[in-house]
Amino acid sequence: MPGSPYRPLTWIHQLRRHSESDPNGVAIRHHGETTTWLQLQERAARFAHLLQSDGVGHGDRVVILLTNRSEYLDAVLGANLVGAIAVPVNFRLTASEISYMVADSGATFLLSEESLAGAAAEAIATAPQAVTHLVVDGGSAWSDYATALAAAPTDAIVWPGALEDVALIMYTSGTTGAPKGAMLTYQNLMAQTLAMTEVYDLMSGDEISLITSPLFHIAALGAALPSIIFGHTTVITPTGAFEAETFLDLVESERVTTSFLVPTQWQAVCDSPTIADRSLSLKSIAWGAAPATPALLRRLNDTFPGVKVVSVFGQTEMSPNTCLLRGEDAVRKIGSIGTPLRHVQVRVVDPDMNDVPVGSVGEIVYRGPTVMRGYWNKPEATADAFAGGWFHSGDLVRVDQEGYFYVVDRLKDMIISGGENIYCAEVEAVIADHPLVRDVALIGEPHPHWGETPIAIVTPSDATNPPREEEIIALCREKLASFKKPSRVVVLADMPRNASGKILKSHLRELLG
Repeated sequence: MPGSPYRPLTWIHQLRRHSESDPNGVAIRHHGETTTWLQLQERAARFAHLLQSDGVGHGDRVVILLTNRSEYLDAVLGANLVGAIAVPVNFRLTASEISYMVADSGATFLLSEESLAGAAAEAIATAPQAVTHLVVDGGSAWSDYATALAAAPTDAIVWPGALEDVALIMYTSGTTGAPKGAMLTYQNLMAQTLAMTEVYDLMSGDEISLITSPLFHIAALGAALPSIIFGHTTVITPTGAFEAETFLDLVESERVTTSFLVPTQWQAVCDSPTIADRSLSLKSIAWGAAPATPALLRRLNDTFPGVKVVSVFGQTEMSPNTCLLRGEDAVRKIGSIGTPLRHVQVRVVDPDMNDVPVGSVGEIVYRGPTVMRGYWNKPEATADAFAGGWFHSGDLVRVDQEGYFYVVDRLKDMIISGGENIYCAEVEAVIADHPLVRDVALIGEPHPHWGETPIAIVTPSDATNPPREEEIIALCREKLASFKKPSRVVVLADMPRNASGKILKSHLRELLG
């Protein structure tokens, strides 16, 4: 209403408040360089003015194709300042894959960087709509971001939208088909911030969050949310291969208080010969995206005494986190994703949306303030996802008597052999306990008699001493019903993974033909 003092609580409004109340406070640290709250506000405002001058406004889409760098948050926040929708895109994709997302989103503006500018230009060339292309560190070959930014004004732009407006379109990883753009609103992001505050105990004024995941992933942007809302510092790691010593150097030098890694990365950190001599400020650490062994969970608790150790579970469409497993339960409830976060309402249902009994397998479905608005430009997929008035996750789970959830498979990955359901996660958990196995994935292979039969793909802990097929099959025969054991075992040097670290079973199926 005119003259109302009300202002919604969003990350762009909080950015403005921090720039006024704490202009010299540290907002971002990246590669040893500091961005203050005032600098972040001014850079976001300049980018917003650039977008406005190009005709970008409320509801328009802005593709961001960058590696991890401070300009990423400038661009996301700047797009949101004019009410536009930021569309982070995986920089590891091919030009044709990028082109699909540019065309599908209908974006009219794309920000890339010099190393990615060629692929971006190639993607734009096939887009049905006109797309303006601006390049960070573009130099003379491209329209340069820094030059354009320097000429833009810094005066504030008033956000024209509402909490129900879409802030981000986050494309799913496409492990089971073409990527779909999950529409996440400002309401979704605020609810996720509250959830992360509970998970990581982010209530003190000296929190420093380290982002190790690519910023095109909702897990990374979700980790930046609380810092922007509450005025904490975000440390962004440069893009590149993970190295435990580099990670520990950064955690130590930046006085990091919270960070997330996948289990294989935490394993490397725990194996570090220098960790016992480190002076660390960690208060909470998290793991997820893949299972952790009981041995690793015990090592995490031993290596980081007094640090809150949690496992988070979720998916892009849920902004992303839905369940939490606390460190004190991790070994006792090995294999569990924990219990639902307070703001998430869940059911476990059969195909007819009937609740299944405790201990039985069904699909977990969700309601709550972090559920996406829907899939961009895909009304049929949205209708399917929200059938029965709940968001269908595609995850098959069971719940124990204490209310802890266990994922047994993705609905689309379940193997049906001779009429029997084989849940991959169950078999994978058994094989993962073999001392010579580093990673494992189970996929189905067509069989003339059984319809499908399971195949185990493993990577060895030691390339010179891989596990033998008969050992793996014997282990499964000992621990599982006979029909669940793999019919054969394939050893690979590495698993194909998406940007969030999840194994791409579709690639494995193609590889094995």
